[in-house]
Amino acid sequence: MKSLAKERPVWLAMGAMLLAAVLALWLLLHPELISGLPMPLRLPVIGLGVWALGAAFMQPMGLELRRHWQRRATTPPWSLVALGVFTMIVLVRALWLA
Repeated sequence: MKSLAKERPVWLAMGAMLLAAVLALWLLLHPELISGLPMPLRLPVIGLGVWALGAAFMQPMGLELRRHWQRRATTPPWSLVALGVFTMIVLVRALWLA
């Protein structure tokens, strides 16, 4: 049986998944938000996006990684920080290009 202290609020996981889905759709419609960056900046942003969006979809699906550092990187608070930073980058780029 899982400890109640380890369980995360459902709304937090579902909110992160909804935000990740909206970001993914937005980037499908406007890929220039990332593709317009110079290559030295584009690759880290793509990596951050893969981490943030992937982690946001993993938790609600009940997927967990085996290694401690990977599990820690894909669960809150680190996954939420990555999602927040990636969201801010996309929003700033959208406002900059508007």
